[in-house]
Amino acid sequence: MNLDKNLSTLKYTPDKESHLKPCQEDCRTCTKRPCVNACPAGVYEWLEDEQRLLVKYENCLECGACRIICEKQSLEWEYPKGTKGVMFKRG
Repeated sequence: MNLDKNLSTLKYTPDKESHLKPCQEDCRTCTKRPCVNACPAGVYEWLEDEQRLLVKYENCLECGACRIICEKQSLEWEYPKGTKGVMFKRG
C-alpha cells in the first residue's frame, strides 16, 4: 500500500493553524515516540537534529490515534474548526 497514493484520494481543507499541539519539551524526553509510528497518515516526524517533533497537521485523518497513544498525554488535540480538515468520500 502506498500511503501517498491513498491520501491523495481524500479531500482536505487545511486550517491556517494546527489543531495538533504537542508539548515539545515532553516530546524531547519521550524515548519511544509512539505518535510517529501510530499515525496512519504520517503526520508526525521526529527531527533528530533539531530535537523536535514536526507536525504535518494538514494530512491529519482526525482518527485520534496520536492522542490515545501519547504516553505523556501531552498532545493538545482538537477537531479542526468549521469546515476545515478531512472530508471522507465514503463512511
